[in-house]
Amino acid sequence: MDPSEPSEALPPPPLVIPPNLVPIKAEQIAEVPRKVTKTQPKRVPMARPGLGRKGNKLPLLTNHFSVTPTKGDGYFFHYSVSLFYEDGKPVDGKGIGRRVIDRVQQTYDTELDRKDFAYDGEKSLFTIGALPQNNFEFTVVLEDISSNRVPANGSPGGNDSPGEGDRKRLRRPYQSKTFKVEISFAAKIPMQSIANALRGNDTDNSQEALRVLDIILRQHASKQGCLLVRQSFFNNDPRNFTDLGGGVSGCRGFHSSFRTTQGGLSLNIDVSTTMIVKPGPVVDFLLANQNVRYPNDIDWSKAKRMLKNLRVKTKPANNEFKIVGLSELPCNQQLFTLKQRNGNGDAEVHSVEVTVYDYFVNYRHIELSYSATLPCINVGKPKRPTYFPLELCALVSLQRYTKSLSTLQRSSLVERSRQKPQERMKVLTDALKSNNYDADPMLRACGISINSHFTQVEARVLSAPKLKAGNGEDFFPRNGRWNFNNKKLLEPTRIERWVVVNFSARCNTQNLCQDLIRCGGQKGVIINPPFDVFEESPQWRRAPPTVRVDKMCEQMQSKLPGAPQFILCILSERKNSDIYGPWKRKNLSDFGVATQCIAPTARINDQYLTNVLLKINAKLGGMNSLLAIEQSPSIPLISKIPTIILGMDVSHGSPGQSDVPSIAAVVSSRQWPLISRYRASVRTQSPKVEMIDSLFKLVPDDENIGMKDIGIIRELLLDFYTSSGKRKPDQIIIFRDGVSESQFNQVLNIELDQIIEACKFLDEKWDPRFTVIVAQKNHHTKFFQPGSPDNVPPGTVVDNKVCHPRNNDFYMCAHAGMIGTTRPTHYHVLLDEIGFSPDDLQELVHSLSYVYQRSTTAISVVAPICYAHLAASQMSQFIKFEDMSETSSGHGGMTSAGPVPVQQLPVLHPNVSSSMFFC
Repeated sequence: MDPSEPSEALPPPPLVIPPNLVPIKAEQIAEVPRKVTKTQPKRVPMARPGLGRKGNKLPLLTNHFSVTPTKGDGYFFHYSVSLFYEDGKPVDGKGIGRRVIDRVQQTYDTELDRKDFAYDGEKSLFTIGALPQNNFEFTVVLEDISSNRVPANGSPGGNDSPGEGDRKRLRRPYQSKTFKVEISFAAKIPMQSIANALRGNDTDNSQEALRVLDIILRQHASKQGCLLVRQSFFNNDPRNFTDLGGGVSGCRGFHSSFRTTQGGLSLNIDVSTTMIVKPGPVVDFLLANQNVRYPNDIDWSKAKRMLKNLRVKTKPANNEFKIVGLSELPCNQQLFTLKQRNGNGDAEVHSVEVTVYDYFVNYRHIELSYSATLPCINVGKPKRPTYFPLELCALVSLQRYTKSLSTLQRSSLVERSRQKPQERMKVLTDALKSNNYDADPMLRACGISINSHFTQVEARVLSAPKLKAGNGEDFFPRNGRWNFNNKKLLEPTRIERWVVVNFSARCNTQNLCQDLIRCGGQKGVIINPPFDVFEESPQWRRAPPTVRVDKMCEQMQSKLPGAPQFILCILSERKNSDIYGPWKRKNLSDFGVATQCIAPTARINDQYLTNVLLKINAKLGGMNSLLAIEQSPSIPLISKIPTIILGMDVSHGSPGQSDVPSIAAVVSSRQWPLISRYRASVRTQSPKVEMIDSLFKLVPDDENIGMKDIGIIRELLLDFYTSSGKRKPDQIIIFRDGVSESQFNQVLNIELDQIIEACKFLDEKWDPRFTVIVAQKNHHTKFFQPGSPDNVPPGTVVDNKVCHPRNNDFYMCAHAGMIGTTRPTHYHVLLDEIGFSPDDLQELVHSLSYVYQRSTTAISVVAPICYAHLAASQMSQFIKFEDMSETSSGHGGMTSAGPVPVQQLPVLHPNVSSSMFFC
């Protein structure tokens, strides 16, 4: 590339092979190092450069409760814990560790200097001050453990006679087990490190000290019988359960964790919800879960997958077991060997084959009303089963439901877990009282005292940005909202060739088309009458989704002279239609035609049609509205220097689908100086991997000796270059979604390095400046207006008191929370080489919440991130991932031989690849 040529007039960049790159053979590709070795120091999140000043001040309350640590000179001692059975095998089951350690404390209290423990339930134990010695070995006996052995009530299974077992148990405690416990010193953590963190000197020690405090909270909840999910705690109180259908209940509990903030140490308490299996008879759960009326209609292969590892209590002895599976045969046919003594006092034992049903009815005299023809529950081991009839088993309470929810269940959960701000404040105040942390001996020993009042913070409310609509009209959104009543879209498209397809929806297509054409005319979108309306043939309505789509496409191709500009697709089911994925794939990948799916409800009004038109217009290259500062152009630091904005997100498979590839999506702004137009690039990657691994990706170049980059970033940079007057971006702003604080350094040192390499591979001399911002929605900080039932106003920003003591972070509620309590987005500015002032950066983030073309409201997180999420979720439906089994591992991930290749997504057709197809 000629260095003398001005950057504004660069031709599309050719392949540049860096001078230090030695060409390699294709078979060596597996050994190519992923990244060029860097000598630069590791990047760390930047410090806060100052506070913002713009906006009207507003005092708010937040659900942080200030904590006063009165001791600062002691040490937490960390000990590592190993648990073994009597035969030396390590204990692998979760849940038993706490009981074992409790017994160690009770039995060896004196040897342990009467110390209180903070135990994480697995391998770490903490004390305040040292134990008398560095290494201990203890032996303890636990009685009445739920296990897979023959139960007390003589359940059939194994080789013991039930009666014999009962007599043996009279002489020794039932199911006692011996454990060996090794406790050894691992580290000591100064309590002073918490005070250091509050001064902004965050170290590994301070993170570990805060972890100890959080473990104390977990232990406190565990002792009260709560279900623990990370730092959230759920009581076994039916008043907290809400039925979501399908045998699933929402369970309301509390999140509580210690946070270091500018205002000191605080305890963050929030309402939390998890899904649990509805407790009660197993058969009731299965009927609800499979939505069938009678036990004989149950699909037992599904039931087996659903029940595996759930815990049940069995009648009549009320013992608790873990389900390992179901019997192959029904209860009245499933045989087992029953050993009996002769009744005349003879010690001789003889064996008889009996069915499980006969055993319980004739030997145990337990009446069974419906279990005879149904499989039994196996609570033993696969090779040594222990069977119970279905109706004697009831699911224990507080068991997490980890499968994905249906659309109906999800909407029901959202609806029922909403709480207005004042209600949430009352619930949190009550929670703080009922948890009674002041009584916890470990917290007392740390000298920790927790204030019972919500912390007050000073917020600022930023003014809504001015927007531009059609005919040069300017307008200001009010309360984060606007509409297109009596307004034209800024850049309306003209739709000349389009068709309608109807997949068996009950819909008057003629009226729908007339209304859409009329409504489009009012908004400036000229729509010709459709070329044709294709109704699905009744003979294909029950065919598989891909067949239905193929038949519809064949029908269209036989009548159309050429590809239409646009297809309106009418579906009969809302949101969860199985036609949606195959239809999108066919049109976007094979044909390159924009398509808008709708599932019309009973009443289609102008508001509904306007929302549909906004999406259609954006997909076809139009623009609904713009920020006035984009057109001026007068965006600080962006309008004067070519700048690309990236939104990055990774979406993972549903819970329970461990082998489904993750989908990485990156969207990029185009046509600088605009910041409202975007395009997307999407890839699959190994399941559950959060870091994006295909930003820069070298493969052998078939045409030239050497390598070429087929990564996401190159594709987006070239698009920016061609759409922005042949300018390369000298500034790159990255918005990254979905990473936790523990992954910030990976974003800065792995993902950012890949992006830099992609730039250098295009032009070795190119050195753009970066700003990297992480957006988090998955946190527990909320804001409340004191004495007001309303949510905080849109534009609310908080960068003090509850923010990080050192790092550059702030909370923003850009949107108007209409229902429930507004959840602010927590933005972390990890790097800012561009040099924004706090006000300019907060204004930019606020403005990017107003450029979302799909709606007429400010959204809760910047549009590039929303678009990345939309692109990932839409393209994930291109592949029928859910066909993969829930247990197989052959679709990606790691094996002993290395990473398994994941199924790749189909490539988008060139006609739509740079469009906002995801809108």
